[in-house]
Amino acid sequence: MQDLLDVCDALGIERGVHFVGHSVSASIGLLASIERPTLFDRLILVGPSPCYLNHAPDYFGGFERKDLDGLLDLMDQNFMGWSSYLAPIVAGAPQADSLGGELSESFFSTDPTMARIFAQATFFADTREELSRVTRPSLILQHGNDALAPHSVGEYMHKKLRDSTLEVLDVTGHCAHMSHPHLVTAAMQRYLSLA
Repeated sequence: MQDLLDVCDALGIERGVHFVGHSVSASIGLLASIERPTLFDRLILVGPSPCYLNHAPDYFGGFERKDLDGLLDLMDQNFMGWSSYLAPIVAGAPQADSLGGELSESFFSTDPTMARIFAQATFFADTREELSRVTRPSLILQHGNDALAPHSVGEYMHKKLRDSTLEVLDVTGHCAHMSHPHLVTAAMQRYLSLA
């Protein structure tokens, strides 16, 4: 969050930011908007999740603790295997082959130690309590079929974020901005044209 604010400060930006964040970056934008609401105009959240863990009976984030511990164990034992396993899940069918390969290459090129720290911080973060503190309008772009952020997460965020708009994209996977950029761009243009 602080890095985002530092970049804006370095560029001399004080207001009017239309923030676009995907997945955990969406949470970073939300937290930054709480810290400095006058900086932001609108927030566009692509496949966001405030918490990946299930907290029955009120919240279904998509994963049980043992599932995420298993992913981290696989990462520790076989980083290449973890990358090959996770990339097609993130990409989603039918683009799993082309986009999955691109994501897998990206994962491979990441330092395993840093990737492990990032994955643990991402998977076990819980910013649900912060959602009620967000005052800026937001667009939630939910993927229709997303193994990492199920539909229930988008609905939860829409309910908790005041002045939010929820749009479900007819997309499988967690990276519509990569697999279907035209859908994401069109949704953003529709939303921003209403401002």
